[in-house]
Formats: sequence, C-alpha cells, structure tokens
Amino acid sequence: MRLTIVGGVAGVVLLLATACATPVGVVQGSTQDVYRTLTRSVLSTGKLSPLSEQTLRRLGLETRFEAEPEAVIAQLRGDGSDLTPDVLFTLAETSFLYAEQTRRQDFYLAAAVYAYDFMVQARGDLAVALDPRSRLAADLYNLGLVRGLAAPPAAPPAGSTTTGFESPVAEANLDARTLELPFGRLELTMNPEDRLWSGYRMTRFIAVGDFQVRGLRNRYRQAGIGAPLAAELTPVATGAEAEQARRHIAPRTKVPVTAIVRLEDVRHGVAAGQLRGRIELYPADRGRTIEIEGRTVPLELEPSAALAYQLESAPIWESELKGFLSATFRLSSESLFTLYPYRPGRVPVVLVHGTASSPARWADLVNEVQNDPVLRDRVQLWVFTYNTSNPILVSAGELRRSLEGIVKNLDPDGRDPALRRMVLIGHSQGGLLSRLMVTQSGDRFWHNISSVPIAEAKMSDGTRAVVERTAFFEPLPFVTRVIFVATPHRGSFRVSTLVLGLVRRLVSLPVTLVQTVQDAAKEGVISPQALAAIPTAVDNMRRGNQFIRVLSSSPIADGVTAHSIIAVEGEGSPQRLNDGVVAYESAHIDGVVSEKVVRSSHSTQGHPDTILEIERILREHVAQR
Repeated sequence: MRLTIVGGVAGVVLLLATACATPVGVVQGSTQDVYRTLTRSVLSTGKLSPLSEQTLRRLGLETRFEAEPEAVIAQLRGDGSDLTPDVLFTLAETSFLYAEQTRRQDFYLAAAVYAYDFMVQARGDLAVALDPRSRLAADLYNLGLVRGLAAPPAAPPAGSTTTGFESPVAEANLDARTLELPFGRLELTMNPEDRLWSGYRMTRFIAVGDFQVRGLRNRYRQAGIGAPLAAELTPVATGAEAEQARRHIAPRTKVPVTAIVRLEDVRHGVAAGQLRGRIELYPADRGRTIEIEGRTVPLELEPSAALAYQLESAPIWESELKGFLSATFRLSSESLFTLYPYRPGRVPVVLVHGTASSPARWADLVNEVQNDPVLRDRVQLWVFTYNTSNPILVSAGELRRSLEGIVKNLDPDGRDPALRRMVLIGHSQGGLLSRLMVTQSGDRFWHNISSVPIAEAKMSDGTRAVVERTAFFEPLPFVTRVIFVATPHRGSFRVSTLVLGLVRRLVSLPVTLVQTVQDAAKEGVISPQALAAIPTAVDNMRRGNQFIRVLSSSPIADGVTAHSIIAVEGEGSPQRLNDGVVAYESAHIDGVVSEKVVRSSHSTQGHPDTILEIERILREHVAQR
C-alpha cells in the first residue's frame, strides 16, 4: 500500500515537472550562442544555414536531403523556371555543401551560378541589403568560382626541395572552355588582352582567399564579388613598349587580381541548362568596383594575402646577407622598382632600406599605406635596393642615377607635377642615402681623398665620370620631402674596431670602384691613404669617420621638408638612450619640421607608431598643392 502511494506521488511530481516545459517555448541563451546559431552556414561550420534548412523543411525535403542530396538538389531546381530567391539561395548553399562532400567541380560551379542568379534578382533595396543571404550568396559565388575553375594540382619539379610552403596552392584555370554543370553546360569566353599587365602576361592564378597570413600586423580584405587571386607573370615576348613598361617591375611580383564570370541572361540560362559566361580580370591597381546588371558593386580583394604570398620564400630575403657580403650580387639589373605600373597624378614615395636589409622589411608599411583610404589612390610606392656594404657615396650615386632615370623615362615632357613632389623615406643607412639626394655637397667629399681641385685633376674620361658620380651631389629638384628613420647622421656607436675588421675580411668591394681608385692614384690625384683603405659602408658609419662628419655638416637644401623618426629603447629621457645601434644624439638633427620618438629597437620600420607617423606625414604631403 505504501509503495503504491509513493509511486503515485512520484508520478504526480513528474507530471507537474513536465508540465512546466511546454511543447513550444523559449530557453534563455547567451548572445554568442544565439548569434552563432542564426549566422551558421556551410562556409563557417560545414552545415546548412538556418535559412536553407527552413526552405527544405517547408518543402518536406530535410530528411531526404541527408540521404539523397543530389536528388533533392535536382528536385529543388525542377525545370529551372520561376525559381524564387529562397529556392535559388538554398540551391546555391546545398550545391556548395554537396561539392565539399564529393569534391565535384560541377557542383561548385552550380553553386556559383545559383548565387549569381540570386544576386541578380536581389535589386539592392534596404531589405535585401540587410538580408544575411546577400553576403553569403556573394561568398558562395566567389568560392564556387575558385573551386569550380580550379586547375589540377601541379606536381613539384623533379629533385625540388621544400621551401617552407608545404601545402599545394589552389590554382585557377581561367582559359576559355566549356564546363559541365549538374544540369547542363557553362560556355566560358575570355579576352586574351585582359591578361596583359605592364609588359607582362598574367599566366598563373593562385587563390589567396584560403591562405592564413603571417608576419603582417593586419590582413586587409575588401568584401565584394569575385575570386581573389595572385597572378604570376611572364614577360611579353617582344616590343620596346612592353620592355619599357616592365623595366621597373620587381622580379617575382604577384599581382592582386579579381576574377569574375559575368553570366549572360542567367535566368534563361538556368532554365535552359545552357549558360554563357565571360571571364573578366580586374587587377587591384586599376579599380575597386565594377558594374553588374546596372549596379556598382565592390570587388573582392585580398591585397595583404597577395603581398604575403609574394614574399613567401622569396629570394629577396636571401639578398639581405648576399647583398651585404658581395658587391656583385644582384637580383636584377635594375635597382629601383615600382610596386605597380606608373600612374600619373600619384606622388612617388621611395623606400630605401638599411644595412644588411632589403625592401621586404617595409612589408608592414606597404600593407598599411596601400590600404589607407586616403593614401592608396594618392601615392605610388617605389623601393630601392643596393649592395649595402658598398661605400655610401657609391650607393647614393646609384640611387641618384635611378631616380633621375625613372623620372625622365616616365615623364620626359614634365607634364606630371605629382612626379616632382617625390618623398624619400630612408631607414638607417638608407636615411644617409636619402640625405645625399637633398644635399649640396660641393667638393667636400672630394677633398676627403684629394688635395687637387677636381677641375685640375688629370684622369681619364671614365675615371672622371665615376668620381663625379660618387663624390659630388646636388639636390634632386623633384624630391621635396624626406623622412629619416633611425638614421645615424653622426654615426653608429656599434661600429667597433672588431666589427670593422670582420667586415673588411668578409665583404668584397666593386671591381670598377677599386680600379677607378687605382687609376686615380696612378695619376697622383688622390692620396695614398685613400688607395690603401677604400671604405665600406660600415667604415663610413663609424663615429668620427671623415665621410660622416662631412655629411652631418652639410645642410639640407632649401625647399625640402625633412622629418625625423628616432627609435630608442628603455624608459627615461630619449637624449640618453639608443635603439641598440644608433644613439638619439646621432639620429637627432636640427632643422626638421617634426621629430617623433618611438620606443622601439633599431628595426622600427614595422612598429605601429613609426607607421602611424609616416602615414600622418604622407597625408599632410598629399593634402598640399
């Protein structure tokens, strides 16, 4: 009897408990959990979004889709006519999910086609703009193109070794051809002229959207339409114009480019199963938007990923040590490179690296400036590279020759005023080279090695040309602003006798320079001391060296605006500190319009405060007329 009563009571309690949880109701969830559930998609979790699941449930297809996804996709499509936006979106996402599961390229392409049709039907009113499917449809289109146009992975060359980039990269095949769809065919055309870029032909297209980027402070990405790619380049075979166009493009340049497939009458094509599309290529330097169906839409851009891919295992890193130890090591016959083809109206900003360094060390600054909404369309970045153990006057002569040459080649008639508002940014030794571009040296450097007036010195024409190129400097009229970054204007305290001894044993100097000095010595126009100890750049930067004393006493030319960015480590007054290589007292000079102290090591080019100060100065520069 007692057990019966207890059991009855338990049943009543259980009934009361279950009665509190109604068949329909709510459960309090965290903001993050609810948002993750509502925004889930095939791209973020590998599962369909709630919106596609909703369509499948409404049509009674949810359970069947688990067992027969291809059949359900075909049933959703039907005869392809009168597909509503809800069904089109669900077709795009289910096709992409099935393609992910089976790796069938025809379903990736189908996802892109359905997503394109969905976007065409969405006419851009506020309700559509706020519909989460709009952004997801663009992503399904973009990734559907990348996967659907993917080329078979290339086998590594015989005997090749790994370079640190182990995973095979996804390459897009952008050739005109006809491709199969689950419900028909897609005929693709392309204008071969679209592949031309500054004297090169874009020949290999690497999908960069899936890359993880390392080494850059920020990854910039513009959400839009299209497949973001990095194009590799092959020189156009012939033509003086093409040769001139690619002359200053850096080796191994990877061009950020967006590919789209513009579908003709997609509504009719989906219904008929016969689609025509035109592959179009848009390099990032030519624009950020396109026109589709009468609307301006942004392109999908991945500039940071393309930059990082270009620098992955690139020879430029090896050049830092090789270019310091060997006077003959060169990656290219040119020393000055433009990151993009010349654009009239944009101010050149020339980056000059320091000792045992390379242009790659400016990567963070390049990434920030090229994605700055004010600067990206107002400046053009150029980089200068050189053998950093050469005497500074030799390297400065090469910088001057390169700058004069490119200005003459790009604008021989002087029609572009922006080209004549050039900004030089030099780090460490690069700051000394930059200073020589805005300095009137007179004969002070010549008198360091000779007591004979240059006009009276007897030497061959070839020797005189080298002497005049390396010992006499006048301000370049087209350089109007210079930024010194951690520059040893009065030398570096780190250059000891031991360091000098090691450097002299390890590095080689240019044969032409040695021969020139020997020829001048034979003529009796230079001192025996100059012949006995041709200086390296490290010698030049030793405190008390004749070169550094003469340069530090040479004023910056009138009309040139100068700025200093000085790095120091530690706390306290900057005047008593250094950056590990250069002391504040050496980097500080009078006459600059601004001086920014950054708490950083000597390699301060990528420091946030350094970059912010450079961007501030550049904005000020482009704002002036």
